[in-house]
Amino acid sequence: MMNFERGALALVGGFVSVLIAAAWISPPASGSAAPRASLNKAEPMILTGGLAPGAVTSEIIKPLEVSQELKDFDVASGPVAATARSLHTTFGRLGYHLDKVKSGDKPVPRVFLATLPEDLAQVPENKQRKALFFQTMLPLVLQVNEEILADRARLWKLRYSTGLGIKHSAAERLWLRVMTERYGVKAGDIDALISRIDIIPPALALAQAAEESGWGTSRFAKEGNAIFGQWTFASSTGLTPLKRDQGKKHQVKAFDSLIDSVRAYTMNLNSHRAYKGFRNTRQAIRRAGAPLDSRVLAGKLHKYSERGQAYVAALRNLIEYNGLSPLDGARLDDGAPDEKIASAI
Repeated sequence: MMNFERGALALVGGFVSVLIAAAWISPPASGSAAPRASLNKAEPMILTGGLAPGAVTSEIIKPLEVSQELKDFDVASGPVAATARSLHTTFGRLGYHLDKVKSGDKPVPRVFLATLPEDLAQVPENKQRKALFFQTMLPLVLQVNEEILADRARLWKLRYSTGLGIKHSAAERLWLRVMTERYGVKAGDIDALISRIDIIPPALALAQAAEESGWGTSRFAKEGNAIFGQWTFASSTGLTPLKRDQGKKHQVKAFDSLIDSVRAYTMNLNSHRAYKGFRNTRQAIRRAGAPLDSRVLAGKLHKYSERGQAYVAALRNLIEYNGLSPLDGARLDDGAPDEKIASAI
């Protein structure tokens, strides 16, 4: 028995010696074993003062050089980072082309501009000017839709747990209270919230942005990032129309950045009583399991403008003439893992 134990101990000792020798000959690599992709995950970034170098996609945007040869535009001089031509060049370097997004070959890079280029109106080619406008606005619309989908997914989870009789936590109750106040529904009415907290199809948002801002060249767009022409009666946050009818007191609401304008626009459609028909139609499409159709939903926005049905016709013409409908399927680059699940809700 003693001989057997001595033999076993000698055998274990031998294995340990072999392992120590192997580690000395070939030491393990240092550093984390986490997937490399997680280090490169794109994060939303608001750019101030035009397009600045920064990690707004999975790759670093190289600083632009003033002497860089730009053949496609011959527009304003001044700081390259704030011009239409520098924006055009950067989009090209990122491989960001609308036709590739429409075909589904490319996602949309997470490039979020705080303001439109000041010289956008000076781009001589109408087709290029319109493309720049859409390329600038599309990531912002998709980003806000992602934020809405995250809230919508959370709502569905709470609705499911409620059905199972599970009590909400204090944090969940507080979040629901904030949502009900923000969207103007009765406390605890999750179904009402689900009908309101939903995305605006990108093609529709882009058409309204173009129509309301004159393709980003209006005074309100340039001075106040007011892309969707929303009114306000608070003089501290608005711009007074130069041709405002006598007796009227409204102003056009100004924003610190373009994405604030998009957020206010989506909140307006998702909460104002004038757009109840829009929300009901969107919910009916959801229940039918069909994709949201910008042309159909545009038909419910006759109250958005004093032009009524003529405004609806203008939106539909914009969508059709510019081939915007495929952009309803556009997605931001390197989206969150649960984005596809949320999009299907």
